[in-house]
Amino acid sequence: MTKKINTSLPDLSRHPCFNADVKGKFGRVHLPVAPKCNIKCNYCNRKYDCVNESRPGVTSTILTPEQALAYMEKVLATEPRITVAGIAGPGDPFANPEETLGTMQLLRRQYPDLILCLSSNGLRLAPHVDEVADIGVSHVTVTINGIDPRITKNIYSFVRDGNIVYRDIQGAELLLARQMKAIEKLKARGVTVKVNFITIPGVNDHHAEETAKTMASMGVDLFNCMAMLPNAGTPFADFDEPDKPTMEALRDKCEEYLPQMRHCKRCRADAVGLLGKDKSNEMAGCLTACAAMPAPINKPRPYVAVSSLEGMLVNRHLGETTKFYIYGQDGDGFKLIEERPAPPPGSGIGRWQALTRLLFDCRAVLVSEMGESPEKILEKAGIKPVTMSGFIEAGLKAIYTGEGLHTLKRRVKKNCSGGSCQGTGTGCG
Repeated sequence: MTKKINTSLPDLSRHPCFNADVKGKFGRVHLPVAPKCNIKCNYCNRKYDCVNESRPGVTSTILTPEQALAYMEKVLATEPRITVAGIAGPGDPFANPEETLGTMQLLRRQYPDLILCLSSNGLRLAPHVDEVADIGVSHVTVTINGIDPRITKNIYSFVRDGNIVYRDIQGAELLLARQMKAIEKLKARGVTVKVNFITIPGVNDHHAEETAKTMASMGVDLFNCMAMLPNAGTPFADFDEPDKPTMEALRDKCEEYLPQMRHCKRCRADAVGLLGKDKSNEMAGCLTACAAMPAPINKPRPYVAVSSLEGMLVNRHLGETTKFYIYGQDGDGFKLIEERPAPPPGSGIGRWQALTRLLFDCRAVLVSEMGESPEKILEKAGIKPVTMSGFIEAGLKAIYTGEGLHTLKRRVKKNCSGGSCQGTGTGCG
């Protein structure tokens, strides 16, 4: 059953991390579905087994998206004041994009009024911004420890982009460029953005004000100067943690440019409850039980997605599709259930992976043509790709009855890599 959330207040007023005035009224849950990370910070030591330690990167266990959905139901039953579900690790959400976006999609369908939130280092965020916004993730935090690579190169041991590892100034420059692009795209899509700045004495503490100024110029909404917490086994283990007067003075300076978050609790990756009244220990058993749940049996997919120019014929190439007509059975016939916007073009394989999440309840997709890459990705996700031309009803009848699929008139196979394709070449392969 879908849990309805109180929506009498706007999102910002119900997000305790972005609005200190409601931190005792509304709570958040962090869902630990993202174990992998793509950068190595010199202050970070991620562990999965310490329920008594409260800091970022720590969780008792890892959940799959389906397990996270089950856990969410139990969390809301225990603490109905939860208004925010976020993913903050224990690694980076976009080093685990399938798990992250899959979880967000499941939550959005089941809990349409829940505030969705993500926290990332920003390295691989930009390619996913459109899907993030389309899902309805309204708040994103990006950790930016400076806007001068000559400074930030001392904070990261390495930055991994795919199979390539960058170090020193190269890694810092790459990370900063990706972070700036991500923020630019997030603000263009109307997402509320908070920047976390980890204050490290003698490394970047003198650089916070300049960073806040630059973030303000980019439209960032909130700035969070956080004191670094020294962690054993890290290069910064022997550094002193900045004291409260130092941090307050730094926040005062940064506040000349951006509103400051002064109530951050440096939450665990599986934090749950109100800020300052965390229930991670209380919910640890429930979290562990959900993590032990078996993989779900595939549920029936009642619908069929159709790519059409006018809603009568199957006559549009997958790569050119801007929306899908979603059909279901209606007695002996079929009915249009809804229309769904297609993922935006230009993001390669990520576009087709986003498509599988969009068409989660569809058993097939009918198009006039598609490339080999999306065809394989759709098949792997359990969505039958069908290329045909003709009336939509004929295609629907063949899918639902299982008869006559082989008789559907197909177009001559085109080279979707651009050779003889008559489409726009915006990317179907």
